[in-house]
Amino acid sequence: MDITWGCKFIMAETKKITVSLPNSLVEEVDFIVAMEKKNRSEFVKEAMKLYIREKHKVQVYKQLKDGYVEMSKINSTLAEVGLEQDMAELNVYETRLTGCEKV
Repeated sequence: MDITWGCKFIMAETKKITVSLPNSLVEEVDFIVAMEKKNRSEFVKEAMKLYIREKHKVQVYKQLKDGYVEMSKINSTLAEVGLEQDMAELNVYETRLTGCEKV
């Protein structure tokens, strides 16, 4: 079985694995697979795919959040620079209008 982090599952080859689980968990799994008319292997395969997809989503959300935080810092700096420039230009404009400099 070849699984890549980008959530692409290539099932050309399969590999048999052994997993030890508590009896209570096996009973729950068996109940679900019986209701859904699946087998344990299908259940475990789907559970693993779901887990990997969710881990990938968490990673992407964290990267997005970090990016938005970084951009907010950049935007704040740009706004401050823009405000300083606007105030300087306003001062020049008012000076020209009144004919005298501000103190």
